[in-house]
Amino acid sequence: MVGIEYILSLYNMQYITLADRLGIKKQNINMWIKGKQKIPKKYLPILEEMFGVKQEYFVKELNEIEKLELQKEKLKKDLNPVIECYEKQFLMDEVNGLVDVPIYDKEEINKMERTIEKAKVISKFKDAMDIVEDNPYIDTYKLMAELMEKAQHEPLVHKTLQSLAHYFNILPDNVSTGLDQDDFEEEILEVFENNNY
Repeated sequence: MVGIEYILSLYNMQYITLADRLGIKKQNINMWIKGKQKIPKKYLPILEEMFGVKQEYFVKELNEIEKLELQKEKLKKDLNPVIECYEKQFLMDEVNGLVDVPIYDKEEINKMERTIEKAKVISKFKDAMDIVEDNPYIDTYKLMAELMEKAQHEPLVHKTLQSLAHYFNILPDNVSTGLDQDDFEEEILEVFENNNY
């Protein structure tokens, strides 16, 4: 779905209302949505100001994560949440991995943040599976899916995955959940070395 169409539906705005505000005909909006005509550059700053959404979102095909991000921004405008504190989290898209993630006083915003992170993880998982046509490690992915389904809250699974992430330099060394995790990693990495892995 093209951005302008999604944004209008998100804000419950009719095409005619937008056309009136921009001083143009409703048909122009229809042409933009159907992709028969590009949104003229002179209207992009006006749309950005009107909705509080970056210009590029109006003209592109939106993926599911971008739609969720737009929903979050609208929710923030509607609820005016206050940041209560920041929590350090590891985010894969970041350069150093660790970022300060805001925790809001409105649970709706925090829930939306978790939904967005979940969507990003699912997207990364799918991308990892699609790297090669006939993935030779499909059994590994099946096993990972079973573990996530049946033992996702098991500390041993989390510790092992974090250890593997450190072993393969996916997680930076400064990301740790404490001495207990560090001791566990030392032991499991010793097992790897003893077995010539």
